[in-house]
Amino acid sequence: MRSVLIVGANQGLGHSLALQYAKAGLNVYATARYSAPQASTPNLHWIPKIDVTSHGAGRHIAAHWDEDSKIDLLVICTGFFATDTLDALDWEKQLKMYSTTVIAPPFIVHHLEKAGLLKTNSRVVLIGSESGSIALRHESEGGGNYGGHGSKAALNMVGKLLSIDLRPKGIAVSIVHTGYLRKEGKDGVWETGDRHAVKPEEAATALRSWVETFDMSKTGQFWAIRGAGDIKTAEAVLGPVDILPTPLELPW
Repeated sequence: MRSVLIVGANQGLGHSLALQYAKAGLNVYATARYSAPQASTPNLHWIPKIDVTSHGAGRHIAAHWDEDSKIDLLVICTGFFATDTLDALDWEKQLKMYSTTVIAPPFIVHHLEKAGLLKTNSRVVLIGSESGSIALRHESEGGGNYGGHGSKAALNMVGKLLSIDLRPKGIAVSIVHTGYLRKEGKDGVWETGDRHAVKPEEAATALRSWVETFDMSKTGQFWAIRGAGDIKTAEAVLGPVDILPTPLELPW
């Protein structure tokens, strides 16, 4: 693997992943929604002003690709989550969740593939969530979060369809749950979060390890790369967590 593109690398998982791959010596392109970070990192090339909710985002990314080689690994970390309940739904927030999580990825993949940047043996990883698994929804968890769950479930469908369309071209596509991430407060202190929640750099390390096993044999699949430890409904649906494998292929 030589060249990596991280879409959605301003912060969190995408930012940590971009830094780790660049430190490992790979040629990394990373998109920023607004201006690029000021800090200069060897091997890391920023593509600023990429709004994934714009249908031309993929074309803009392709225009900044200066390599002679294809994209070996594309990771799309776009997404937006807002809580809601049946009694308190927010139309605008739901539109934002679906546009960033569901609509953006296939348009990005389309433009990059048409530009010749995704070719045989390229791999595409869509960052999703176990919250998009219909099978894992359980009464013990309750309902609500319609936009969050619905958009992640729709991303699973998008990923599956992309895998079918791109299989003849030798391009593998998978959807992954990297685990729930701890958030950094404005004061620089990390929230504790759930006992299984991890910092972005820990999730990035786990994802890099899983990517080493990701090939056409896993195309069209949905994986929890850190296992079921942070999936609250796993035991009720899948059985005892301590005997489930890590990484764990998740049900749709």
